[in-house]
Amino acid sequence: MISALAAQVAVVFAVLATFFVGPGIAIIFLLLRKKRRKARRRSPIGIDLLRSPGHTIREQLEGATNDLTWDIVFLCVMPLIALSMYLAQARVALAEKGHPEIIYGLFAVCFIVWMVRKMMKTGERLDNLRAGFDAELAVGQELDQLMRTGAAVFHDFPAEGFNIDHVVVSRQGLYAVETKGYTKLIGDNGKVNARVVFDGHVLKFPTWTTSEPLEQAERQAKWLSKWATSAVGGMVVATPVLALPGWFVEQKGRSAVRVYSGRALGSLLKTPPVQPLSEEDMQRIAHQVEQRCRTVVPTYRSEDKNDAK
Repeated sequence: MISALAAQVAVVFAVLATFFVGPGIAIIFLLLRKKRRKARRRSPIGIDLLRSPGHTIREQLEGATNDLTWDIVFLCVMPLIALSMYLAQARVALAEKGHPEIIYGLFAVCFIVWMVRKMMKTGERLDNLRAGFDAELAVGQELDQLMRTGAAVFHDFPAEGFNIDHVVVSRQGLYAVETKGYTKLIGDNGKVNARVVFDGHVLKFPTWTTSEPLEQAERQAKWLSKWATSAVGGMVVATPVLALPGWFVEQKGRSAVRVYSGRALGSLLKTPPVQPLSEEDMQRIAHQVEQRCRTVVPTYRSEDKNDAK
């Protein structure tokens, strides 16, 4: 009797173990590979790197993608685990009373519904993040062209609890550039669907109106002005800029915030400056901005501090 019960318990553990053997081997393999790599190689890059366009969004994209991947894994595995537990329970004759299949069935259905809703929200978040990342990358590439004229361009500037998408430091002045990756409607009338009217107060898109991006750009420029003034010890005024890549901006008014389409950013330094900078002030501000943006640790760098030379 004892041997029969032991055999049944062994069957239960064998059924459950099959779901964890594969993941366990994979985790052990990754840990051993990482340890072996560190023992044999180290990164040739010994300094932190500058943040690239969309650095923060890219990290959010990676996190959301990982979340969605794990959601898919759980969605595939958990119902099978519930089924295996039910079959194992039946195998050891613990399901003589009641109807455990109903409990397991309800659990599986509720879990699937919950996971599907969670995956849909994660998928929608991924779509928005991808649109935002594409926009920041496009704007970053356009702004990088200004370096040919002597400007210093930095991306994903970390502030206090938020980030400024792009910072341009030039003789013409200091610019805080906010990027918005708004998607467009699909339709035959492409020109109308791609036009946004700026009247100096709000942005009028084909189907909605907002002033929030303008207010955000102005808030960030004020913060950058205060920070730069403190960093270099002299009064600095940053110009707020809003970039809408992929949209045609129809200017019908003016405000403190300068609104550009992505391609029009090439003329950013050609407009009358708010506060021109001397060569010395430009270099001092660019140095301070660079120090704050140099936060990216190379992927391959060893965690051993002795390797960071």
